[in-house]
Amino acid sequence: MIQHYLPSGLATPYLISEWAIRIVMLFFVPTRRTPQAAQAWLLLIFFLPIPGLILYAAIGRPRFPHWRTERFQRLAPFFGGVATALREAGAVAEGDEAAALAGRLGALAATQGNGIEFLADYDGTIARMVEDIDAARESVRILIYILADDETGNRVIDALRRAAARGIRCHVLIDAFGSHRWSRRVLRKLNKSGVDARKALPFRLVHRRTRNDMRNHRKLITIDGRIGYAGSQNIVDKAFRPGIVNRELVARLTGPIVAEMDAVIVGDWYLETEEMLPTAPVPAPAGEAVLQLLPSGADYPLEGFETLLVWQVHRAERRVIVTTPYFVPDQDVLGAMRTAVARGVEVDLIVSTVADQKLVSLAQRSYFDSLLAAGVTIWRYRDLLLHAKNVGIDGRLAMLGSSNVDLRSFQLNDEASLILFDAESVGRLEAIQRAAIDESDRLTLEQWRARPRAQKMLESLARLVSPLL
Repeated sequence: MIQHYLPSGLATPYLISEWAIRIVMLFFVPTRRTPQAAQAWLLLIFFLPIPGLILYAAIGRPRFPHWRTERFQRLAPFFGGVATALREAGAVAEGDEAAALAGRLGALAATQGNGIEFLADYDGTIARMVEDIDAARESVRILIYILADDETGNRVIDALRRAAARGIRCHVLIDAFGSHRWSRRVLRKLNKSGVDARKALPFRLVHRRTRNDMRNHRKLITIDGRIGYAGSQNIVDKAFRPGIVNRELVARLTGPIVAEMDAVIVGDWYLETEEMLPTAPVPAPAGEAVLQLLPSGADYPLEGFETLLVWQVHRAERRVIVTTPYFVPDQDVLGAMRTAVARGVEVDLIVSTVADQKLVSLAQRSYFDSLLAAGVTIWRYRDLLLHAKNVGIDGRLAMLGSSNVDLRSFQLNDEASLILFDAESVGRLEAIQRAAIDESDRLTLEQWRARPRAQKMLESLARLVSPLL
């Protein structure tokens, strides 16, 4: 105990302060966190009251400050105007209950008449983006978690330079945390070239947010308000972490859905700058896909992606496929998956053998035993880090985007998920999921329980702190 090393006159006040912190936080923490997170925080504070209090003050409350909430509320008429424009253009689809729920969660409707192309070639996706930026006539807008000035990033930066030189209005918003290694150089290059580039969620001493590691994890690009990109891929070399190569999945989109993507970018730009960018008319129909964008994050009253995911797993009748690089769920997700198996639904979880975040990987593996025992099939993707994030439900609904199946994506990160409703689009995505299974190794319960005891202990410790990640 620290008090044993303090002067005799300070030991008693220190002990009293420790117990005061424990008692006060016992009542304070549970009112502001999920049960799992509250348990983790209280455990930390019980053993380390003062360090725990300091850490909680820094990252313990997953909410934005009052000024940010007010600014987000001022966007309501803007999103209402986007909804009106989509209806007047005849672009709103007659969706089912899932579309209605997603609309209430994210304020955007299901749209019809869209074109969708799935891009899984990492470098090929970048080349396609550059081609579209070079063909831009009016605007380029990029909202991205990581934009680096490495070889891959410079290809996009150079395309933005060329666009700005032609008089195209270019706006780029990069996450301050995700891009911190490159942000100073990237912003200098872009702004010097006439591109308006800013940081999302920068650290501020004044008007600071209540948790300094909250992130804008969305990955959305729109060009001329007619072409859009959504998915999991950042703008950085696919092997930007030594020894790890990323594999991604991106959707290139045309049609009315691009108006929703553009609206989310415009909204995030306003939250950071209080500047409203102009919006383009709703694009004309470009295909038969029925799509909906679901934005989620701490600005919204409910965890949008998680809420829809849990409800759809509970409604599944035949098969659920979940692909995610980071699987650190809460009890709602775990319960939905186990219940689905008990009802006779085939549940497949695709994760990567390759790990780029050791603590998260340990926490993820701590859930495998109970999932395997319940009958969930776990597939471990070989060789590459499968960074793609997607879900398929019964061949009738699918989701892809930036959201992981973890507590951070559920509660802290700003995310964007594309929902697919038409059978053709869903089928094409599920074919990609089946191909990923073919490139994976199935994990059995017997294999898993034979792992070393030291590994089990590390996983258990990581699970204790997983709500704090």
